[in-house]
Amino acid sequence: MQQPKKISKSNFLDYSILVPYLALAIFGLVIIFSTTVPDQIAVGANIYKQVISQSAFFLLSLGMMVLIYRINIRTFQLNALLGVFVIIEGILLLAARFIFKPVNGAHGWIPLPGGFGTIQPAEFLKVFIIWYMALILTRRQEKIAEKDLAELFPKKNFFANLFTGWRRWMLFLIGAVAIMPDLGNAIICILIVLILIGASGISYRWASGVFRISVIVFGAFAILVVSTAGNVIPSFMGSLRYLNNRFMAWVNPFAGLTSYGKQLANAYYAISNGGWTGLGLGNSIEKKGYLPFASTDFVFPVVIEELGIIGGFIILGILFFLILRIMLVGIRARHPFNAFICIGTSTMLLVQTFVNVGGAIGLIPETGVTFPFLSQGGSSLFVISIAIALALNASAHEKLLELSAENQLLLQQREHSKRWK
Repeated sequence: MQQPKKISKSNFLDYSILVPYLALAIFGLVIIFSTTVPDQIAVGANIYKQVISQSAFFLLSLGMMVLIYRINIRTFQLNALLGVFVIIEGILLLAARFIFKPVNGAHGWIPLPGGFGTIQPAEFLKVFIIWYMALILTRRQEKIAEKDLAELFPKKNFFANLFTGWRRWMLFLIGAVAIMPDLGNAIICILIVLILIGASGISYRWASGVFRISVIVFGAFAILVVSTAGNVIPSFMGSLRYLNNRFMAWVNPFAGLTSYGKQLANAYYAISNGGWTGLGLGNSIEKKGYLPFASTDFVFPVVIEELGIIGGFIILGILFFLILRIMLVGIRARHPFNAFICIGTSTMLLVQTFVNVGGAIGLIPETGVTFPFLSQGGSSLFVISIAIALALNASAHEKLLELSAENQLLLQQREHSKRWK
């Protein structure tokens, strides 16, 4: 009897995820070239230097995506493999904080040999947290159904247990990012953990309760910031005093046009200049020395200045389609590990987009978080690519599970038919 041919995993590739990823990543190279040229000219450097560096990271990302996609998804559920990467990540975070020099007053970057750029361990932490939490929550599904939130956070000796097991590692890794200081990425990591816990099967009342408390706390804090004109951090907390500048800029950026409000005020000018249709690709005025970090934290206002509000909405539309598609795979997933990987990936992209755009348009205080795909930064693109590859692998595995279930059902129907004959 002829054996059926083995179906290649490439036949299960989810193009509704891959195509938007490629479109955003390639368009991001165009935007990075556009936003970095003025700075390169100003320092007399090769105008293609930054886009070449980003392109190299993009090609490396594609190679890593192929490798991750070809690996059996069950391999990522091995404790030993995850443990090795968590230890490496912890070492890199500590090295970035205590060994290498700070950039713009903050630690977090490790220079690569040959001046090829830098890597940012805090970016890698986001995908490690998705992976780590997916494994932790997958193995606790039955106990979560039985004990609810008490399985993850035991009521007995709560504070003592908070520093044991997986919780200890979460606090250590996220705390290492927070002391860089990099509160933007630390907040994203915390939100990823909370949303994955909320999706783990715990009672709805916990998630709704945390949401209501968060709204009250952030509302009260916003009132405090506005009432104090942004001067919230007291003088004895010297290492965090820099946050006052961001709060003051959020309250009234035009009161400090030459200092703390320069970024946000010029971001507003860029959006105003762009209008609905934009000035044209490459024609931004604000990126020419007026808007600091025009290629990273504030790339979105430059995009609007060049492509207009319509262009900005199109980019956001493609990005939100990608996020929703990955989220949908997670919601429909049969296997919990696949579900958590996809929900975590879509959460990371959604929260990072909201934090960046919200900070760039003054909806929330600026946090120094990059815009997915369009901001300059090889580490950011590489991490997003790893997360997308894991989501593609999870999607393929779900299709294999579905095919296996359909084949099993077909065999049962044939057996049933034979019995009647």
